[in-house]
Formats: sequence, C-alpha cells, structure tokens
Amino acid sequence: MDIREIQNLIKFVAKSGATEVKLEMDDFKITIKTTEAGAAEHTYIQQMPMQAMPQMQAAPVAPAAAPVAGAPAVEAADDNSKYITVKSPMIGTFYRKPAPDKPMFVEVGATIAKGDTLCVIEAMKLFNEIESEVSGKIVKILVDDSSPVEFDQPLFLVDPS
Repeated sequence: MDIREIQNLIKFVAKSGATEVKLEMDDFKITIKTTEAGAAEHTYIQQMPMQAMPQMQAAPVAPAAAPVAGAPAVEAADDNSKYITVKSPMIGTFYRKPAPDKPMFVEVGATIAKGDTLCVIEAMKLFNEIESEVSGKIVKILVDDSSPVEFDQPLFLVDPS
C-alpha cells in the first residue's frame, strides 16, 4: 500500500462518518480514528517488527537559549503564514536529488506546478517521490539533504501567488 492509497483511505473514512477503522495486512497495520465532526484526527501506521533494534542512549541536550527580543520571532511567524507548507507524508530519509550524481529536484526560487517532484523520501529501502499538490514558487527548503524526517514535518515553504 503506497502513500496515496493511505491518503485516499483517510479521506474516505473522514467522509463516511465512521469513528474508527482498522486495516491489517501482512506487513503493516493502519488505525484511523476520526472526531465527531468527521475529520481524520489520528492515523497510526505500524510496521510489523522485522527484528529487535538495539537501543541507543540519548545524549544530554543543552537547554536552548532564550530569545533576546520576542517581537522579531513573532513577526517571522506571521511572515510565513502567507506561504503553503509542504509536509512529509511519511517517516524516512529526505533527499533533494534522485541520485548522488543528478541535479536537485528544486531550488529556492524555482517555480513548481502541481504534480512536480519536489524530493524523494526513502523508507525501508523504498524511494518515494514526493510530488507537489500546489503550484507556486519555492520560498524556503526547511530540511537538509540526507536528513531524517518525521511524519508531517515541514519540508518546503511555497508561495502560491
């Protein structure tokens, strides 16, 4: 089952009025829960474990420095509100180009159309092309090449105008 099929399933469940749907296949389980309003609230995709992964110890994290002036941070957040955020549809590794010797899919300032490939996300040795659902201009790329990404993590800011 690919990401488009999962997205279509989520939309179907939201429109149907069902409050919870569970789908179990050979290699994964999907649980979709909706609110009373019919919008999809939670989606869980659980891969069946192949083998136990060794646990890594977390390094101590230094506390982040407090911002000196709060006004510029709020202003920057308001500035980004006019842009559309393209988010990751899955967990995996983000790649900006199809192969190491190939050019980047998109750069800052590039004009994109609906359906253009923006990046590739590798998950479990499968390379999934992420296509744009909007037309516009790439304003900012929020993730470094070859970086791990989480589900729903912002990847790009697109100016639709």
